[in-house]
Amino acid sequence: MPASVLLTDLYELTMLQAYFEQGMNATAVFEFFVRKLPPHRNFLIAAGLDQVLDYLSELGFDAEDLGWLKQSGRFTPSFIASLADLRFTGDVDAMPEGTVCFADEPLLRITAPLREAQLVESRVINLLHYQTLVASKAARAVLAAPAVLLVDFGLRRAHGSEAGLLSARASYLAGFSGTATVEAARRFGIPVYGTMAHSYVEAHPDETAAFERFVRAHPENAVLLIDTYDTERAAHKVVELASRLAAEGLTVKGVRIDSGDLGEHARRVRAILDAAGLTAITIFASGNLDEYRLADLVAQRAPIDGFGVGTRMNTSADAPYLDAAYKLQEYEGKARRKRSEGKATWPGRKQVYRCHDSAGRLGSDMLTLASEQAPGAPLLQPVMRAGRLVTPRPTLTATREHARAELKRLPERLRALEEAEPYLVEISAQVRALAQQLDAQV
Repeated sequence: MPASVLLTDLYELTMLQAYFEQGMNATAVFEFFVRKLPPHRNFLIAAGLDQVLDYLSELGFDAEDLGWLKQSGRFTPSFIASLADLRFTGDVDAMPEGTVCFADEPLLRITAPLREAQLVESRVINLLHYQTLVASKAARAVLAAPAVLLVDFGLRRAHGSEAGLLSARASYLAGFSGTATVEAARRFGIPVYGTMAHSYVEAHPDETAAFERFVRAHPENAVLLIDTYDTERAAHKVVELASRLAAEGLTVKGVRIDSGDLGEHARRVRAILDAAGLTAITIFASGNLDEYRLADLVAQRAPIDGFGVGTRMNTSADAPYLDAAYKLQEYEGKARRKRSEGKATWPGRKQVYRCHDSAGRLGSDMLTLASEQAPGAPLLQPVMRAGRLVTPRPTLTATREHARAELKRLPERLRALEEAEPYLVEISAQVRALAQQLDAQV
């Protein structure tokens, strides 16, 4: 998803000029992590790495970028000239997308010359934060309604076009069945779904005419919106229409309900359709849904075959941000540690080791120095070396399967929508000792 290198915070560039003037460009290590989980979140799903790799692979200033920096009057000519050949030449280690993760665990580590590692901060946070936020919200919906069709309906209320596309990707990664956003289908290969709007029904002289014309226009995939006027009355019209069109070999695939008491409407509509022998017509529901409403409808055993989930998912309405950070952990081979009140970091370049219990469920994690060995499997894997990919990137389908397997390994308490006893993330003795050593030096 191309973006100008100037899609960054001003302070990244002002720091770069100061580094340039001081001749500071030794190797730096930065890590992206989430300080703490939002309320009612028991886990996160790592997402956004693929877009970060695109960004790093394409990093560079073109003539237009350099010209704007010159016109701004903020930077010296020698510094601007030094940016002309800037490319990302560093290393990236990261958790694979779709990996379940927790607070304090680095999802990504960048090791690169200081100016490269510093410059990318804002965009790296922007990409990892948003998709991790949405994937984590979407995963909760998948856990709440595991056996039904879930479709991303969020484009129209997404916070911009990029958010609309990336939320479609993140929700599909987390287990959604598809999206209503056509460009996301083209760009990422996500299955695309769609029905009709109330305006289509209102534009016709009556509902039956609207329904019939839509079925004839889309004989293989006609899902009819039936709540424009009176939901149950419209269901009877669908029965009459389906019976009449059957003689021509035309079928109604499904009906959609977008308002009111979805569970009660679905029960009544299902009874109307079943009484006419139309058991194959599916019921799809939408309208300000989230994991809590999905869980309620599933608990009611509402006869709904699929849901369109939009606004509350792709804005993560109940937890619209993560306390995410990208912090310097090492410079010139020496560990660094931020000690700010409430924002202290664990120093050094780090790794996360994960142990599973006898049933294959997540047991505990340990945050270690990258140089340590610990029981379990290391979660951060080599992704780039010297600015080049180590191995081909996994497909979105493969990433989605990884996320599915990760969710299956969650302990029961972490699958719940309510806040549970926190998952154990131990801090190794060497990490604690390094922090104490740096604090003593200060």
